[in-house]
Amino acid sequence: MTVPTDLLTSIPPYVLIAFAALAVLALPRRSGHAVAALATAFTFAQAVLLGDGGTGAHLATQFLGFDVVFFNVDQFSLLMGVVVGFLATAAVLYAYGSEAPTWVTAFALIYVASTVATIYAGDWLTLIFFWELMAVTSTLLVWQHGGAAVRAGYRYALFHGTGGTILLAAVVVHGVSMLGSVPAGEIFLFSSTTGIHASATVLAAIGIGINCGFIFLHSWLPDTYPRPHVAASVFLSVFTTKTAAYVMYRAFPEGGMWLAYLGGFMAVYGAFFALLQYDPRRLLSYHIQAQVGYMLAGFGLATYVGEFAVTGGFAHLFNNVLYKSLLFMAVGVVVYRTGVEDIRDMGGLWKVMPVTFLVYLVGAASITAVPGFNGFISKGMVIDSAHELHNFELLLGEGLLWWLLILGGVGTFMSFIKLGYYVFFHGSATLSPDDATPFQTGGMLLAAGACVFFGTPLTYGFLVDLMPFTAEVAPELHPYSTSHLTESAALLVAGFVGFFALKRPLGWLAHRMPDVDAVLFPSAFYLGRGSVWGVTELWAAVDRATIALAGAAMRTASDPREALARAGFDVEIRAGIGRSVLFLTLTAGVALFAFLLV
Repeated sequence: MTVPTDLLTSIPPYVLIAFAALAVLALPRRSGHAVAALATAFTFAQAVLLGDGGTGAHLATQFLGFDVVFFNVDQFSLLMGVVVGFLATAAVLYAYGSEAPTWVTAFALIYVASTVATIYAGDWLTLIFFWELMAVTSTLLVWQHGGAAVRAGYRYALFHGTGGTILLAAVVVHGVSMLGSVPAGEIFLFSSTTGIHASATVLAAIGIGINCGFIFLHSWLPDTYPRPHVAASVFLSVFTTKTAAYVMYRAFPEGGMWLAYLGGFMAVYGAFFALLQYDPRRLLSYHIQAQVGYMLAGFGLATYVGEFAVTGGFAHLFNNVLYKSLLFMAVGVVVYRTGVEDIRDMGGLWKVMPVTFLVYLVGAASITAVPGFNGFISKGMVIDSAHELHNFELLLGEGLLWWLLILGGVGTFMSFIKLGYYVFFHGSATLSPDDATPFQTGGMLLAAGACVFFGTPLTYGFLVDLMPFTAEVAPELHPYSTSHLTESAALLVAGFVGFFALKRPLGWLAHRMPDVDAVLFPSAFYLGRGSVWGVTELWAAVDRATIALAGAAMRTASDPREALARAGFDVEIRAGIGRSVLFLTLTAGVALFAFLLV
């Protein structure tokens, strides 16, 4: 039985997810979460079914004289719809099993709805609206937890509000620059242009880059994601940054070496700071930055390598949604069961939490690109694309990008050896928590199963089939070649040796190597407080001066002789009624003339 395409494209999936958020609040907890899982599963199924046809602009209308598209279906948005719908379903099951308050699930679903609406937007006006809504809903999801999450949520809101404003400015510049080159109503449509206009490049890169976690614009990431409920962290960890990477491709589909090298440095920077962390969710948050770096490197290499690099970037985005959420789920179970958020206070948990340990191994093997897991396929594609740069004369030198991505890979191995060692093996088992709940296990197994399914030698072709440019890329893809397997083994050995050789220096450095937030957050705080103090004190000074001037004028007017006497003038003031009227008339005339001139 086939579902008519017209029926599928007449139902925006994000509308159903938004209604499911209301159902979570209105219905009993079990029923509400069941409705939520069905709504997110529909998003997944709809994207899969539309993959066989139905691409195009749907639900198109006009807003303020401009064409807008609320449901744009193409190979890129469908890819995002598949993975977002699938993962959101697993995350809803996990939230139910983690006893997350219904408000957490409701806010999370509104956040997912705005994410889905962003990825299906067919124009810049629709995209910027839902982009901003995504920032608002994710902030509410953070705030819901209270405590330390409130202040982190304010900082999060400031970052994303700033980024959204800059991106809005880029959209405005894009629209103005496009006038005359295409019909006025179509200037914001993706189908009318190739990415963002060149005049808006810097604004778009910064506005989107804040959500991507660009170096020095990333401090919101490790600051926010460890704070809320563990179930909220699962949703937050995958949607904002990956949607930003997707939007970055929409803005710069032809890539650029600036983007590729920025991605390479992000891979190293994120992996390095992850190595210094002892809060497990903070460690994972830094690896979001590192993994987005690989995606941006793939998109940036489109200029020189073409479709293969773009496909590698999107494959890594797809895979990252799966294994990053899985890692946050596994770590979340540990935090949920133990109440401990410092990995040095854990240890030996593999004996009492075998299910959590096994799914952690799947997630760790996937993010570190171990053969047989999905990260091995996509990370290998991006690194292969970087290796192709030796055919071009680049200002930054031959092979630099490849080395950055390799160093990021070694750092990733070291990080997850560290995380697994401290949580599951380090020291004696002083904690004896229960393992994951049944619904936590169900959510984790969905994500873990996908990580394995899209990575084995027999089934990775299904991953390639979901990707853009499948026909062009498939003949060039040989992930299980001897060279790839050798490279992976070398990275694994380097990671093991590197961690245990540098374990003590890394511990020493962890307390002495602050990130930019150590300077940025206090500076912003004191600058903000100083600005408020300056404005209020300036207003108070102006107010005092005005009152004093008014008082002096009133005293002078009521007794001019006394005023002149206080000023040191001993003169007699006499004026008749006619002279006084003339003086007042002239004064009023001069004042009126001055007012008219202004």
